Amino acid sequence: MTTQFILPETIARRAHWLEEIVQISGHFGNDSTRIEQELKQEVKSDGLVSIVDHLRLAGAIPEHYGHDSSEEKLYSKYTDALLSTAFTYLGLNSIVLTERGDAADVEAANKDYAFVADAKAFRLSRTAKNQKDFKVEAMHGWKRGKLYAIVVCPIYQLPSRSSQIYQQAIARTVCLFTYSHLTVLVRLAEATNQTIAMDTLHRILRCTATLNPSKDAMPYWHQVNRTMLEAHPCIAGLWEDEKIANIEALKAAKKEALTALAIERQRILQMAHDEAIQSLIRYKNIDGRSQIISAVSDSGILEVS
Repeated sequence: MTTQFILPETIARRAHWLEEIVQISGHFGNDSTRIEQELKQEVKSDGLVSIVDHLRLAGAIPEHYGHDSSEEKLYSKYTDALLSTAFTYLGLNSIVLTERGDAADVEAANKDYAFVADAKAFRLSRTAKNQKDFKVEAMHGWKRGKLYAIVVCPIYQLPSRSSQIYQQAIARTVCLFTYSHLTVLVRLAEATNQTIAMDTLHRILRCTATLNPSKDAMPYWHQVNRTMLEAHPCIAGLWEDEKIANIEALKAAKKEALTALAIERQRILQMAHDEAIQSLIRYKNIDGRSQIISAVSDSGILEVS
């Protein structure tokens, strides 16, 4: 019998948090701190399952959040808080930085190494992602004396063949990472201990320094994935789990997004005046966004070994 990883409880937890963000997004400065505290409290109460549930689904910005809305901005802070919470679970000291502008969002350190980090999330309906969206050059500049920087991305939104971001990442010693890889590390900390998990992360941060800068995704992910898989015997089993979980998570994210667009379409159709209805449907690009979401597929990055 195949194990299921994205459970109804997982979906319910996300739904609760998406609504929570809507409810408390009126006072952004205070609410970003509140989100962080509530997340820490949930993890303290529910443990590993809470972090894993969040990590598996966090990469998709909800379609029903308005562009540049307070909800969308708070969702970004939620992903930062999630990153910091995950690093803490690994045994690192980690904080979410409150300063705005020219700085990374998260810092983490232990006695052996330190790094800055940033969490990326995208709408499934967004197509025009470019190298600036991943902040590789910016993250290098925001190290400020630290050796490493890490950008954690949804795995299905990363280029799987060729992109300037890989060349930049290798040249600038910025680690491109995914929520799936981070989930493996969090589960590794639980299955073994925090020292092994932190040492594995350290190996990964160091590993790409040996690569020649290239736009090719395959050598990059081969290096990252092999370094991770060879770090400890139990990682292979966790890895296989996350390959399945990633497919389930993508399916759940697409269902959530398509449902949101269907509700939006229905709301528009219930408006008066045919001309206004058709104009709004075209303006919102409901059909085009639905087609984009339906076409999103697993990148196969976890298969590179």
